[in-house]
Amino acid sequence: MSTSFLKSIHHVAIICSDYKVSKAFYCDVLRLAVIAETYREQRDSYKLDLALPDGSQIELFSFPDAPSRPSYPEAQGLRHLAFAVDDIRSVVEYLQEQRVVFEPIRVDELTGKQFTFFSDPDGLPLELYQA
Repeated sequence: MSTSFLKSIHHVAIICSDYKVSKAFYCDVLRLAVIAETYREQRDSYKLDLALPDGSQIELFSFPDAPSRPSYPEAQGLRHLAFAVDDIRSVVEYLQEQRVVFEPIRVDELTGKQFTFFSDPDGLPLELYQA
């Protein structure tokens, strides 16, 4: 066995507060492709499988009465989800046209790469990272 037996991140699961709003954000604004959409009646819950071009996926869930995620100040646990982009400025420009609000673009002092943060409709921190 090689030093790492983990190959990649298969998916990230996100629980949203308003399924229609989050579905529109991830599908229409971020342009992720729908793999499958399932309504699970016994849970009164939707599960939306979304694909990124590299094969990784986002699972978008709706659950009734799910508690809010503490973000500010930052809570322990998963900090943010980062998306690699080829041209950060053009992606930011497009998303700003979609009314997405960004922090200023910064440079990672360790890698020299540009990055910036924004939030999904529930305030989940998302990052764009210049690949």
